[in-house]
Amino acid sequence: MEKSVKFIVTGGRGFIGSHFVEEALSRGHDVIDIDKMTYAAHTSLPWDNSSNYTLKVADIAEIEHLPSCDVIFNFAAESHVNNSIRETEPFVKSNVLGVHNLLNLVRGKMKYNRPLFFHISTDEVYGDRLEGSFLETDKLSPSNPYSATKASAEMLILAYSRTYGIDYIISRSANNYGDRQFDEKLIPKCISSIKNDKKIPIHGDGTYIRDWTYVKDNISGLFCILESGKKNEIYNVSAENHMRNLEVVDEVLSWYNKDREMVEFVPNRWGQDLRYSISSQKLRNLGWSPSHKRGIYKWY
Repeated sequence: MEKSVKFIVTGGRGFIGSHFVEEALSRGHDVIDIDKMTYAAHTSLPWDNSSNYTLKVADIAEIEHLPSCDVIFNFAAESHVNNSIRETEPFVKSNVLGVHNLLNLVRGKMKYNRPLFFHISTDEVYGDRLEGSFLETDKLSPSNPYSATKASAEMLILAYSRTYGIDYIISRSANNYGDRQFDEKLIPKCISSIKNDKKIPIHGDGTYIRDWTYVKDNISGLFCILESGKKNEIYNVSAENHMRNLEVVDEVLSWYNKDREMVEFVPNRWGQDLRYSISSQKLRNLGWSPSHKRGIYKWY
C-alpha cells in the first residue's frame, strides 16, 4: 500500500487491535478507532495525540453510522473463554450482534463507497485436533460459547457477502502474545503472578497444546493479506509454534529464575480443548513468514 489508507478499527484500544493501530499509524495511514473501552481497553496509548488518529468511544452493537473509510478492521470482541462460560450474553452482543450491526451499516452504503470488511477471528472456531492442522476449508466445530460466537459472526459475514455483495477478509489467528495483553491470558498471568509472588494457575496437568504467535507477526500477516489485494478469502495466521501450556510457563519462569514451585494446577474449564493447530500455508504463499518461530519471544 503506497497511498494513504483510511481505516476504521474497532477494538483498537485492546491487545491485538492496538498493535494494528500502532503499525497503521507508523505507515502514515489514518485511523478512526471505535472502542467501547471495556476492562481490557487501554486508557492511554502513545499515539493518542496523533493528528492521524481519532478515538470514538462507542459499542459496535449500538452505533448508527460508519464514517467513510477504505477498510474496516474488526478487532472488537469479548475474548476470554472462562468469562463466556460464566455469562454468555456479553459475548453474543459483542461478537454476533456487533458484527451484524457493522455489516448492516456497510450494506447501507452505496456499493461504490463500501469498505472492505476485514474480520479478525480465531483458531478456536475449528475446535481441537489431536493430530495434523486445520485448513481454512475445514469444518468449524467450536467448543465453548466464545468460539461459537466467533463462528457465528463468520457465518453472517459469508452470508452478507453472498446476499448483498459485501467484500470481506476473515483471518483466523492462533494464540497471540506480547506487550499490552490483559493479564487474564496465560503469559501475562504468569508474569503478574511471578511479580506479585502468587501461584500461577494451570488448567489440568498443563499438557494442553496451543499454537503461539507473537502479536507483531500477526499484524504483519494482516498487512500482507491487505497488500495482496485479495478479497472474499479466509486466512489462518499462525507461527505453527506448538507448545504445551506447561512449556510456556517454564519459559516465562526462566526469565525470572523461578521454578515450578510457582505453579498451581486447577480443574479444567468446561469443554476444554486439548490441542489447537492451524496451517498458515495459504498466507505463507503470499510471501509472509513469522519473525519469531520457536518458543516464546521475550519482548521487553
